[in-house]
Amino acid sequence: MTPSATDASGDGRGRARAEPADRTASVWRARGMPALLAMTALGFAGYAVLLPVAPLWAVSGGVDAAGAGLVTGVFMFCTVIGQLFVPAALHRFGWGAVLVTGLALLGAPSLLHLLSAELVPVLAIAAVRGAGFAVLTVAGSSAVAELVEPARRGRAIGAFGLAIAGPQLVLLPLAPWVAETVGYWVVFLVGALPLVAIIPAVRLARHLHASHHDPDEPRHAPAATRFAELRALAAPVGILLGVTLAGGALLTFVPQLLDGAAAVAALVFVTASAAAARWLVGGLADRVGTHRLPWPFVLVTVAGLALVAWSVSPGVPTAPLLLTGAALVGLSYGGLQNLTLGEAFAVVPRDSVYASTVWNIGFDTGTGIGAVVVGALAAGFSFQVAFVAAAAIVLMTLPLALMRRPVLEQR
Repeated sequence: MTPSATDASGDGRGRARAEPADRTASVWRARGMPALLAMTALGFAGYAVLLPVAPLWAVSGGVDAAGAGLVTGVFMFCTVIGQLFVPAALHRFGWGAVLVTGLALLGAPSLLHLLSAELVPVLAIAAVRGAGFAVLTVAGSSAVAELVEPARRGRAIGAFGLAIAGPQLVLLPLAPWVAETVGYWVVFLVGALPLVAIIPAVRLARHLHASHHDPDEPRHAPAATRFAELRALAAPVGILLGVTLAGGALLTFVPQLLDGAAAVAALVFVTASAAAARWLVGGLADRVGTHRLPWPFVLVTVAGLALVAWSVSPGVPTAPLLLTGAALVGLSYGGLQNLTLGEAFAVVPRDSVYASTVWNIGFDTGTGIGAVVVGALAAGFSFQVAFVAAAAIVLMTLPLALMRRPVLEQR
């Protein structure tokens, strides 16, 4: 079935309607999904390989834990700022031009790391890559809602999540080990893979009818409408902030808490449990709804962070406790990503790019805050104090997970 040409949504974007298909049909073969999944896997490979290694590269240049956390924080800050402009860019320039530019900004600067390990150049590279990552995150998650109808959206988000988690499962654990045993240059070369993602991105843009964007159409919904949508998104995005704070902290600092194979194993536990949860929760969400499922995952996050904090206490078996805590955080990290994105699309049914933008801002803000706050607390006090504080912050999102969601009128 062919997506329709355009639809007059409140932001004036030309949209490809999600195709009305059999609920039992495979989301993997839905029109445009193979191109989206290929672009996503290659783009996130470039992101994943540098997430733990760019801070390590800065540490090799002489910075402490606070400086290492700042590398991730700057990357995520620039991602969040960039995400604010992605809807307008899609409206003005179309999917093809925006996707190509974003992937180039994410991938091309990777090799520039080899010029210097000093903090300022590393932060500058992180800022540019963050702007490119903004495009990949907003456009990628929005495309899921454009390509697949709501009845199969949980599974589609799960497939999209596997395309994100697959590269992370392999590259996040191995990247620090490869950097320190083979050489950082290998990691920085892999970090340029988003350039290869431009090929499927061009195919995806055709499916999304990039040529139908009309720059003369109004792109902003009324202020009262946007305020109502933000209120509806507050609960899922608030929950997301908490769990991504936990995930961002673990992914940034695990290589500094454990050595060698133990660090690799901890990162595998985080990414593998996250990948499994993102896929398995999707089908369950399609059957029972997204709003009933988040609260147990919030409690699992708190339990996981508590174990991580305990693991870095003097006189305890660090590796077993940290590995268990990492697996628990990974489980909730993946499950809540799926559930909160599905909830965002459900409560703002009129505009997938707007919902995607707000959701991604929450995701990357949480990741950046996790790296910066845990890094600062670890440098000033200890990692134990830092992870206890992170657990307390996550626990404060539990009331949001227990709230009944507002349902906005379909427009």
